[in-house]
Amino acid sequence: MNMTYCRLPDRLKYLIDQDQQYLLKQGLKGIEKESLRITEHGEIAQTPHPKALGSALTHPYITTDYSEALLEFITPPFADIRQTLDYMHQLHQFVYPHLGEEMLLATSMPCGIDGDLSIPIAEYGSSNIGKMKHVYRKGLWHRYGRTMQAIAGIHFNYSVPEDLWPALHRQRASESSLESFISDAYFGLIRNFHRQGWLILYLFGASPAICKTFFKSRPQLMEQFKEFDEHTVFHPYATSLRMSDIGYKSKNQAGLKIDYNSLDGYVDSLSAAINTPYPDYEAIGVKVDGEYQQLNANILQIENEFYSTMRPKQIAKSGEKPTLALKRRGVLYVEMRSLDLNLLNPIGIDESTARFVEAFLLYCLLQDSPLQGPDEFQINNSNQLLVANQGRKPGLQLNRNGETVTMQQWAHSILYAMQPICAVLDRGSLERPYQLALQHQLAVVDNPALTPSARILACMRENGQEFGCFASNTSALHKHYFNAEPLDDETQRQFEDMAAASLKKQADIEANDKLDFDEYLSRYFAQS
Repeated sequence: MNMTYCRLPDRLKYLIDQDQQYLLKQGLKGIEKESLRITEHGEIAQTPHPKALGSALTHPYITTDYSEALLEFITPPFADIRQTLDYMHQLHQFVYPHLGEEMLLATSMPCGIDGDLSIPIAEYGSSNIGKMKHVYRKGLWHRYGRTMQAIAGIHFNYSVPEDLWPALHRQRASESSLESFISDAYFGLIRNFHRQGWLILYLFGASPAICKTFFKSRPQLMEQFKEFDEHTVFHPYATSLRMSDIGYKSKNQAGLKIDYNSLDGYVDSLSAAINTPYPDYEAIGVKVDGEYQQLNANILQIENEFYSTMRPKQIAKSGEKPTLALKRRGVLYVEMRSLDLNLLNPIGIDESTARFVEAFLLYCLLQDSPLQGPDEFQINNSNQLLVANQGRKPGLQLNRNGETVTMQQWAHSILYAMQPICAVLDRGSLERPYQLALQHQLAVVDNPALTPSARILACMRENGQEFGCFASNTSALHKHYFNAEPLDDETQRQFEDMAAASLKKQADIEANDKLDFDEYLSRYFAQS
């Protein structure tokens, strides 16, 4: 790759000078993928979560998201991204034979829905934790509608290599404890991602068009789009309508000022939103005629309701609030939430994308990350929406540090700065997979016709297909692919045992519940 090297970030220069750049290579990568179950006719499935897959409440790797029909696949974290992708592939191989005539929708934006009530809310059994998960989803329905919750995506979980932290701590000559330094560094990564994460939408956005059925419960939102055909609307230059203001976002949260400058600030500002009443939600009521409609009437019911492109994460213990887990044990990893499903790949993400994302997250970590200013949220959000709606528009301009710059210029500068990171990650590999991934994305920046969003629209035009037909046909191809590739007997037995163990675990939880639900909720929210 013929690139001019930018000045190396101090952190990366230090690692190279100390011959410790190899420490960048062992970060843990996990992937979460949502997929909507649909019928052979392309309609959202009304059947319950297949029992043969185990308990959606307790299975570690196969669960449901908002809807009973919205499957979620979760991999363990691996240092080698190929192991992560292989595990995701195996999950699909196990699931598909249990879907009968149904299949998994290959696209992020849902098709085949008939208004909010056609989307069944996920059920998790009779335990208190199961009821809480269900009531939380009922609250989302009353607040935002169900349709938005049926949108699917890829979440990329990344944990910085443990052995890297002491080296970065020494480089910074930080007087804070290593644990505090780690959390501060993760928040620096997050701030940089908020500033530059629009690039992910341009490169990998795969939702430029939407079925008109998506707007049945919110018809007024369709007015801003152009008509692609009788059944489809779109924006001509859109990349990721999933990440636009009609996608997986909440206007009700636009005024939230979540603090990303420190762990304490983040926890305090998020906790404040969870404890601040909101008049519109008070009007809904919490417990109406003896039945819970939402967990509370506050701005956020729980932490997960805050829609963000990236979350700091710590593994919460059973019944522990996520903010408390962060407060007590610091940040363990970050969850990047802005990838659309790649409908041209059977598992929704390919190896080249995953390698690019890993390098991009390391770039965000190693670059300087000034504290977030008072106007930055609005600037970052505006850049993201511009790229989501108009990312392929020639000459599109963004706001970088208060100055106007073309998206292409900014993208080039980011990719050039990533080159030495990719070179380090490729050390010892003749295949140079990270540099090849970077080179491919440079070509995509130079030629918008190569973006997934442009390719999808071109394919629909060439074949005279509406979006729903294109999505269903692609989904059917994926189903055929997995049904033709059964698991080996040993792996099949392992997944069957895991499913059985999860069902037993749910039964044990339900048998051992002693508190009534009111008291359970009271104790949960009283944690401090």
